[in-house]
Amino acid sequence: MSLRSLDENAAAAARSAVPGSGRQLVELNNVDKIYPNGTIAVRQVDLAVSEGEFISFVGPSGCGKSTIFNMIAGLTDHTRGRLSVLGTTPRDARTHNEIAFVFQEHTLLPWTNLLENVTLPLKLRGVPRKAREEEGRRALELVGLGDSVKSLPRQLSGGMKMRVSIARALVSRPKLLLMDEPFGALDEITRQTLQDELLNIWQNDKRMTVLFITHNVFEAVFLSTRVAVMTPRPGKITEIVDIPQPFPREETFRSDPQFGEYVRAVSDAMKFKPAAAGERE
Repeated sequence: MSLRSLDENAAAAARSAVPGSGRQLVELNNVDKIYPNGTIAVRQVDLAVSEGEFISFVGPSGCGKSTIFNMIAGLTDHTRGRLSVLGTTPRDARTHNEIAFVFQEHTLLPWTNLLENVTLPLKLRGVPRKAREEEGRRALELVGLGDSVKSLPRQLSGGMKMRVSIARALVSRPKLLLMDEPFGALDEITRQTLQDELLNIWQNDKRMTVLFITHNVFEAVFLSTRVAVMTPRPGKITEIVDIPQPFPREETFRSDPQFGEYVRAVSDAMKFKPAAAGERE
């Protein structure tokens, strides 16, 4: 089923109950990324993200999802088009600590405790010890690790290490949180638990916007207000599927027939037709 076939009145009513009606936070207009060797990573990417949204990106490996996130975060420059974050350039937004990034790997410092790992961004900014420790404890409480501030990373499970990575991203109170397949290496039970916790954190911080990469269509549907579907390289957003399901989303949503319809809509959008010879790069 395509969401375009949903009853328009029902879809509009449901959409009014989900976040994302705030000011525009991220804008990509006809954005390309071409590497020096001539590889076209992404092509003609158009996307507008409103404050408070939760948008997941799905698509085949190598389609440019991470490239888009790196451009939004100011870690690499786009080649053509227009890209703005919080009304300025990505680099300026990152300089003002408005953007946080959670990578696939936890990247924790193994020799120091959780509180020091989480507060590292604040330490690098010169925040006084007392203030940064207060923020660090707050962030660890958000991810359910408030009692483990003195633990070392080697004492943690994979899921707990990812919680610490999320806490480190949250410690700066970012307006935009980028997450590049953070739950991909976790078992299904831990993954679903962290999905629930992430939604709780996002809903409680009304100003935070989340962009999330995943290869799991079920995860994308459960978490998101919208799902952006990308083509194989050169990557392009071929369709954006609305998930007009109100929040909070209970576990029962996973077994709801409507959940299956959204999953089918995203899966159908991912069935790409091979380009004709004249259309290839």
